[in-house]
Amino acid sequence: SVLELSSEISEEHVAEVFVRINSQGKTLNQADFILTLMSVFWENGRREIEDFCRDCRIPAKSKASPFNYIIEPDPDQILRVSVGLAFRRARLQHVYNILRGKDLEKGTFSKKHRDDQFNFLQKAQTKALDIQNWHEFLKAINMAGYYRQDLISSKITLLYSYIFFLIGLVDFKMDIYELKKLIARWFFMSSLTGRYTSSPESSMEMDLANLRGVKTAKDFQNRLDSIFASTFTKDYWAVNLPLDLATSSSTSPSLFAYYASLNVLGAYGLFSKMKISELLQAGLKSKKAALEKHHLFPSAWLQKNGLKDRREINQIANYALVEWSDNISISDTPPSKYVHHYLKRLNPGEKQKMYYWHALPDGWETMDFRDFLTKRRELMAMVIKDAFEKISK
Repeated sequence: SVLELSSEISEEHVAEVFVRINSQGKTLNQADFILTLMSVFWENGRREIEDFCRDCRIPAKSKASPFNYIIEPDPDQILRVSVGLAFRRARLQHVYNILRGKDLEKGTFSKKHRDDQFNFLQKAQTKALDIQNWHEFLKAINMAGYYRQDLISSKITLLYSYIFFLIGLVDFKMDIYELKKLIARWFFMSSLTGRYTSSPESSMEMDLANLRGVKTAKDFQNRLDSIFASTFTKDYWAVNLPLDLATSSSTSPSLFAYYASLNVLGAYGLFSKMKISELLQAGLKSKKAALEKHHLFPSAWLQKNGLKDRREINQIANYALVEWSDNISISDTPPSKYVHHYLKRLNPGEKQKMYYWHALPDGWETMDFRDFLTKRRELMAMVIKDAFEKISK
């Protein structure tokens, strides 16, 4: 049987028809429509995206490959990068109409306009799928301290950052070294603040619109610098971020930013002689994690002493990264008893660095637990601030 759709009906009605006849009940989105449009007018382009996403997941032995340990993108996500670079758009509904050959001002369609827009997309996709560009961008993410996939709280934040990287590289011809530093800061800020967590398309549309009128690499850098300055105020570091850290969520962006900061600062695991970046190398698998999250004030001990609220016990400010063997040895021993044993491993200079990295106030082991959490959140915020400033140098 054949279902014929009138050319007069809207895209929304077309979407509804597709949803109803789809045997899997899959809800189709604007990316699906664009990828289908590519299958009709530029089939090789769609295959290139799919091949790229597949190769990101498979280690290559003898050829250049987009494989990495940070992100395994899907075709619709890479599509967003291409259209962001080509059209400076984040809302795919507009892009779908543009690629159909619609003049958004006049409301008319033409084959020539469609062909022109696909040419723009093709040029942008070539840049987005360029393996050298891809890996230079991933180096920027590494510079921000995000070495592993499990530290990325939002894929779309990372891919939107790739759009800014490509705009700086392709449109403004920025020096690659300065560009990587700039994008490292942009991703660090965007990830920490959840810039694209709520209404990501709208937020990215505003960010892209903010680049209108930018003509040079210096202007581009200044525009992003102004956003850093307006976001990371004194109140943000002293008030907002410590409040964000008052959570027990193991996937909190502020927690991931703290771990990334420890990587940036070259921190060692608590009471360890090895760097966190060495102990948490991407790709290594073992029965025991090299580093484990340890309750500084052990859970069982807190409960024995009358604290029953699991959310308070499991606040991220009560966790530190220790080697798994130390975590087992400490077990439920209170800090007032175990800390002096482990400090014997360190000289005074090493202890000072250790307490700085792990945001431990002097005498923390005998502090009231709630006072400890408050103070440690403030110190964690300062570690994150220092890491951002180091990336900026």
